[in-house]
Amino acid sequence: MRESAYNQLRSSEKMFVVVAGNIGSGKTTLTKKLAEKLKWNPHFESVNDNPYLSDFYDDMDRWSFPLQVYFLTHRFNTHKMIESSSMSSIQDRSIYEDANIFARALFEQGNIDQRDYENYLNLYESMTTYLNAPTIMIFLRRSIPKLLERIKMRGRGYEQTIPVDYLRKLNDYYDQWYDSYDLGKRLLVDTDELDFLENESDFDKLVMKIHDSIEQQSMFNYL
Repeated sequence: MRESAYNQLRSSEKMFVVVAGNIGSGKTTLTKKLAEKLKWNPHFESVNDNPYLSDFYDDMDRWSFPLQVYFLTHRFNTHKMIESSSMSSIQDRSIYEDANIFARALFEQGNIDQRDYENYLNLYESMTTYLNAPTIMIFLRRSIPKLLERIKMRGRGYEQTIPVDYLRKLNDYYDQWYDSYDLGKRLLVDTDELDFLENESDFDKLVMKIHDSIEQQSMFNYL
């Protein structure tokens, strides 16, 4: 059954899969491994080449709005590229998270003012009218202690000072967004006890869930 699921996902018609989740939830790890195992094209979040990210963590008030516009543009272009390709693709974080999670959090904690936030949302709504929803949205849920552990382990200097309250707020927004997501199929995965990179059994279970979720009408599936 495991090999059958792998083969069906590899050989099926074009799919567009998104891995969504908080900072340190395991999105990039899972995106890389799914792309490798299923022969999908991977598309990653702009981090190392991002001209605003390190400045943002030093001064959120100054850099929140330009950072969010940068991410919005980058992910819109990536989304359109995936749509125009004939290959199945997997994307590390989506344009929908930009508005529903990160811009919202920055606005509500006062880092983006009302005028800029309304301008941002108008731009987001205009952009998304030109997009088709992914085949499936995979939500990775991870507890705050595990997020902090992961952030520390990967050692990005600018991430080490992320406030715990900010991560907690993002987790809450992700939960709310998952509950209201209605653009297409979805899968929620609790990742605290899962090791996608080293544990093949954990990875195989997830591949089976992705396969079943794409096939089934009801998307309330958990590992």
